[in-house]
Amino acid sequence: MSTLTSPAPDATAAPLQIGPHTVAPPVVLAPMAGITNAPFRTLCREFSGGKGLFVSEMITTRALVERNEKTMQLIHFDATETPRSIQLYGVDPVTVGKAVRMIAEEDLADHIDLNFGCPVPKVTRKGGGSALPYKRNLLRAIVREAVTGAGDLPVTMKMRKGIDDDHLTYLDAGRIAVEEGVTAIALHGRTTAQHYGGTADWEAIARLKEHVPEIPVLGNGDIWSAEDALRMVRETGCDGVVVGRGCLGRPWLFADLVAAFEGRTDAFVRPTLREVADVMVRHATLLGEWIGDEARGVIDFRKHVAWYLKGFAVGSEMRKRLAITSSLEALRAGLDELDLDQPWPTGADGPRGRTSGNNRVVLPDGWLKDPYDCAGVGEDAELDTSGG
Repeated sequence: MSTLTSPAPDATAAPLQIGPHTVAPPVVLAPMAGITNAPFRTLCREFSGGKGLFVSEMITTRALVERNEKTMQLIHFDATETPRSIQLYGVDPVTVGKAVRMIAEEDLADHIDLNFGCPVPKVTRKGGGSALPYKRNLLRAIVREAVTGAGDLPVTMKMRKGIDDDHLTYLDAGRIAVEEGVTAIALHGRTTAQHYGGTADWEAIARLKEHVPEIPVLGNGDIWSAEDALRMVRETGCDGVVVGRGCLGRPWLFADLVAAFEGRTDAFVRPTLREVADVMVRHATLLGEWIGDEARGVIDFRKHVAWYLKGFAVGSEMRKRLAITSSLEALRAGLDELDLDQPWPTGADGPRGRTSGNNRVVLPDGWLKDPYDCAGVGEDAELDTSGG
């Protein structure tokens, strides 16, 4: 991979301690449904040199307890992954407790993260995801069951600022987390109403850090480059960063992050299109091996094509063609027709993935009347969807 000399960083962060696990540098891959499966985690981990923490896709506790076949595949970890990190999503304290005990007793992971950040309407309308922390007692009950059931396994949680600017929950949720034994908290600096639009509120991350000095606070939101990560640490005082959309089509961002936090000035990755194409084929190959079927692996890879090719001179017809391939041979052949000597495009390090806002928040009837009443949350709030 090509590299570009960069200025020395002006902010560093100490290693992050997650229970017995030292994460150095303090960089975490955010769980993303359909994205952070074992193949993508492998790519990110390879580029990082094995440094950092790479979290699984979001797993619903009900599906895990019921040993759903797809879910059991999603919690499969490569033998080289350590620590093994699972993110759980649940709305019922009893089911969450069962899922966590299952993980601990069957040695399915080394770290458990709880998701309270999903803004998707089909989840929030049932009281799940980022709507749930508004119900303080329910949040406390879920976290308590998770920490109790986990035994020696560390439990962390990821959340948003709140439902909207009039219903912020992150400071109360942070205090509940501390009181119930959570090891670290990650805050996405947006509300449910914002979805992925607008600008992440890094000041909220700083306020949370001041509010819960007892445990590490990780910042999430608008980290598109290694420089952004260093700036977030410098401006907020957070203990580490969680990176989601910024690494879509750019697993080598983790090489940049490691270099930045280690103070190296000669290791920022700026791949040519030829190098990007090689990573694309490897990604599709890993997916096929993981799924057990080459065609299905390439089909699953299609969603990544536009992210990898962002900014490069690739015609619209070729983009469409690459996005409908169903074999590694066809993918490689299409890529070979491109001008593979193109350098890394100017501006390709910017925002990627979902950037639209959604100002309408769908909640259960009467949800905002009482921040402590736990009624109204049902099992159907547990849906397979991305969150954070």
